[in-house]
Amino acid sequence: MLTKNLFLQGIYHFQGVGMEKPVPIHSELSHYVPDGVINQTLYFRGGNSSAELIAVVLLRNGVPMRYFPIGAKSEVHVPLRVVEDIEGGSVIDLYLAAPEGVRGSVVIDLGMVEH
Repeated sequence: MLTKNLFLQGIYHFQGVGMEKPVPIHSELSHYVPDGVINQTLYFRGGNSSAELIAVVLLRNGVPMRYFPIGAKSEVHVPLRVVEDIEGGSVIDLYLAAPEGVRGSVVIDLGMVEH
């Protein structure tokens, strides 16, 4: 079985529109799982430069799978102990929820494997 490591990562500026209104962070943070392939998300690392709590939301086909809260001027590393299979044909996206008007930068590193 061949495996392929994948990463959605980068540093992105954001402006919050409300904690209850997650929005796409950047088009680079979207991944289509090819047909016939199983994807598993292994970990999430994130950083937040703003003075408010934010949350990065992992979505599968538009439905939230995981919320990763990141404290003000803080970072988080979440090893995913319960790894779910994401079947081919699915779309994985990372969105951001932040209080309205809050600006900052978010550091994203989502590690995945496909086989």
